[in-house]
Amino acid sequence: MQNLPDSMSAVAISEPGGPEVLKLEERPLPEPGPGEILIRVAAAGVNRPDVLQRKGAYPPPKGASDLPGLEVSGEVVALGAGADRHRIGDKVAALCPGGGYAEYCKVPQGHALPVPLGLSMTEAAALPETFFTVWTNVFDRCGLKSGERFLVHGGTSGIGTTAIQLAKAFGAEVFTTVGSAEKAEAVRKLGADHAINYREQVFEKAVLELTGGEGVDVILDMVGGDYVERNWKAAAVEGRICQIATLNGISENVNFSRLMVKRLTHTGSTLRPRSDAFKTAIAESLKEKVWPLIESDKIGPVMDSTFPLGEAAEAHRRMESSGHIGKIVLTVGA
Repeated sequence: MQNLPDSMSAVAISEPGGPEVLKLEERPLPEPGPGEILIRVAAAGVNRPDVLQRKGAYPPPKGASDLPGLEVSGEVVALGAGADRHRIGDKVAALCPGGGYAEYCKVPQGHALPVPLGLSMTEAAALPETFFTVWTNVFDRCGLKSGERFLVHGGTSGIGTTAIQLAKAFGAEVFTTVGSAEKAEAVRKLGADHAINYREQVFEKAVLELTGGEGVDVILDMVGGDYVERNWKAAAVEGRICQIATLNGISENVNFSRLMVKRLTHTGSTLRPRSDAFKTAIAESLKEKVWPLIESDKIGPVMDSTFPLGEAAEAHRRMESSGHIGKIVLTVGA
């Protein structure tokens, strides 16, 4: 056990609202429970769910910190009872149930992975949320295989940049939607085979044209709304669609006949409420199958911008502008 302070700086949500409700305050130091580790945070990733939580639309699960922040990098400084996967002083990147916007954060030990060789702590903080999400949905739930066609919406988002790289690394033909020529160029550099500007093209028609009318095998969607049926049009027979968010709202009326005729599977998931054991299993798969790709510089986080912890509101404004390409990260400690 290191000599640790009794309190820490953290960014709290003073009330539901805009970025201005994010306030720096002093909090008691978290104490790791059984099977947990305490991390001195070097950097914390900023994600869309943080924005939803700030607005009051995504409450933390029971028992989790009320502070925003779903991923951090840093140094292990304390171990809870029975925590034996890591040692004091280890440098880790971890998925958090909450509490990442702080100088210290406790997490279940199985949700922390070693910082990949060659990555800075800031880059490492950009890994967990998107890599856990993409891996479990695209590869576990939808079973993307080499040689298949894959479409991810929002190609320059954190999820998008991760999904493009992983799908390409495992042998898929990659399609993505973007909102500008600049973003189209960015995703092609990451390995996307086809970048469809949704402001200029109807994406489902473009997909069918590019595939000779066959469509794509797997779609990862965080848009929702009218994209539900549009994805069904873009999907191949026996295609699989995974819903991970509904940024454009829900679709109350859909025509299921297309899903039936094409024998589609439309599934979905949210990661935050899943069990510790489930997230630990994802971490183990990532360590075995993905971390070597990062360490060999075949894939990696795409960094958009960094902000000091005290400027979390500005980081959220950047996120909500949708102008970012890749990950936004808060720098917390040395």
